[in-house]
Amino acid sequence: MLFRLRPRSWQLCSQSRSFAAVNLNTPSPSLGTVGPYQVFDRNAKKLQKDRAVTRNNGERSRTVDYLRDEIADRMMERFIFSYYFKDIKQNFNTIVDLGSGPGHFSKLLEKDKVEKSIMIDSSEKTLHRDPDSEFEVDVERMVADEENLFRVIEHNSQEAIVSCLSLHWINDLPGIDEFKIGTLVQIRESLKPDGLFLGAMIGGDTLFELRTALQLAEVEREGGISPHISPMTDTRDISNLLGRAGFTLLTVDTDEVKVGYPSMWELITDLQDMGEGNAVIGRRNSIPRDTLAAASAIYNALHGNEDGTVPATFQIIYMIGWKPAPTQPKPLERGSGKVNLKEVL
Repeated sequence: MLFRLRPRSWQLCSQSRSFAAVNLNTPSPSLGTVGPYQVFDRNAKKLQKDRAVTRNNGERSRTVDYLRDEIADRMMERFIFSYYFKDIKQNFNTIVDLGSGPGHFSKLLEKDKVEKSIMIDSSEKTLHRDPDSEFEVDVERMVADEENLFRVIEHNSQEAIVSCLSLHWINDLPGIDEFKIGTLVQIRESLKPDGLFLGAMIGGDTLFELRTALQLAEVEREGGISPHISPMTDTRDISNLLGRAGFTLLTVDTDEVKVGYPSMWELITDLQDMGEGNAVIGRRNSIPRDTLAAASAIYNALHGNEDGTVPATFQIIYMIGWKPAPTQPKPLERGSGKVNLKEVL
């Protein structure tokens, strides 16, 4: 259950903690644009994705497609399962690929199942990185913020919406802010009755190796810690969030992808080329070189492999939900069973 915290009185807010340190490198958030439920700087995230896709004419961005391509493959397995689980006889006319990037999932769609993919992403450069010739289905590209889906998609208009590794940068998934509709609610409302939502997002245990190494290095060298890896949703919360958003027939499962790197430095470079840099509001603009060097040494000492490489763990949460419809199967009334469970067991 989520609780709305009471605002503290101004007297308490005006007191300063004796152990707090002011970081002069922290960018000041705009008070006119930052709301009480905003954790991520959406504009900074868009700029990070734009920069990542323009390095070496997109070649460095393509080099680090390995993670999203792998997750898209695993999502496709679940998409096919959902397709046959619901005994869908007809093809999908359109599927919305929300936060599509260059189209990792849409490239796997086949013409005999889907006619067209509507790719939506906040970064126009990322959206247009790859040509239409790399897709088997027809594609339509829309530049839009994933947090404002209603601006480009009408209510009750889509047969299926998928999202491959973009939801972890959404500020308000369930719709806690009373002045804004949550992204999951917008997804449900955009679907036709009995429409499918399939998503994959980064889970809370992702990059725990890097997180612990940076925290220990900062405590050692600077006497405190600051957020470098964004807060992520816990696996146990996803079912509650989907149910709160109004989805039915829920399926949630987790998986891990472990990637080996020569050192921490290559991991950080790949994250930047993926457009996955830190976008937390109030983040530090830079980390001192000696702190990074200490973090690299700690990373090797705590998590290093015998061959000299270091592992990085990506926890992936997969979710499937359906928009309610009268035709969906419903549980029988209590006491209507005709077979005694004792006889079965």
